[in-house]
Amino acid sequence: MDPLVVSSQLGNSSNNSGACLGENQHVSITILLCLVFFLGFLLNIFSLWVFCCRLPRWTSGTILQFHLGLSDAIATPVTPLMAVYFAMGNDWPFGQFLCQVKITLLSSHFYGSTIFLTLISIHRYMAVVHFNRSSCMKRKQFIKKLCAGVWSMLLIQAVIYAFVLPPSKERGNSQCLSIHQKNLTDTYFVINFFLFIFGFLLPFFVSAVCYGRLANTLTHLNISTAKGLKVKMKSQRMIGMCLVIFGLCFLPLNVVRTVGVVFKKYYPQKCHVLLQIESAYYASWILAGVNSCLDPLLYCFGSQNFRDAFGSLRIGHRDVPNRSDSEITATQRYEVAATGYSQY
Repeated sequence: MDPLVVSSQLGNSSNNSGACLGENQHVSITILLCLVFFLGFLLNIFSLWVFCCRLPRWTSGTILQFHLGLSDAIATPVTPLMAVYFAMGNDWPFGQFLCQVKITLLSSHFYGSTIFLTLISIHRYMAVVHFNRSSCMKRKQFIKKLCAGVWSMLLIQAVIYAFVLPPSKERGNSQCLSIHQKNLTDTYFVINFFLFIFGFLLPFFVSAVCYGRLANTLTHLNISTAKGLKVKMKSQRMIGMCLVIFGLCFLPLNVVRTVGVVFKKYYPQKCHVLLQIESAYYASWILAGVNSCLDPLLYCFGSQNFRDAFGSLRIGHRDVPNRSDSEITATQRYEVAATGYSQY
């Protein structure tokens, strides 16, 4: 979920007024919002349970996937607050502290997801393209410290946002994290472009390069056997899923939000256009929530150990041992590398 949540403060006032009045969003926005994030919460809680209770030993890839699941799940507590916010005509009734909590969780969720997806792409790039080369990305202790650093950075960022974007009264309604808070128009404008460049463009570019190199490496995989073909198809599905997450969930949100802040800053009197942008933004916002539902599929495509643990639930195994390097054939080594690199 994107931290720059646009509240419904647009209306049908005349262009000569220089301002837009409030207009409520359709109830389907609230319903879809709750459904998407509740489903994502269930899927990620199940995934976290598999990581914690069904895998006896974590690899460096497992650690990154766990933190991705954690970042996807933390936004769920604020979803009911957002539903009440919409139902009350975009009037925030929960006070300043919960507004700051909302900013903290939403920011950590959305940008935590993009950062950990990018780290996963770098990890797989090093595991496959530089298969025999030593790398800190293959060491669990380094990955643990890296994840701790990411969460520290996310927390610092969220606290800064919470203090520079305080709630305020707009035409009798209390607004929290609203781009239509008139005294914060310039602040939202600056923050948006910072997030667009460093929160989306840079992670997407890094991920695209890594997965492009990974796809090129997989073209050299022997597919003359059924095993080789299966490995290649699994890896291609994993690559495709990552790019779909970036393209479907993150791209529309960032593009529509950028258009919105530009129009709000330079053309605030164009209420009709702003109203259309707002509707498109909410649609892209819900698409961003679908990210929480799609990431668990990455664990299935991206980790043989996760698939083994999930499959063991049906036959009652208590846990699933990780495969050792000595047990992996040449073709299987490509499978493990391309879909999780189990030996690290």
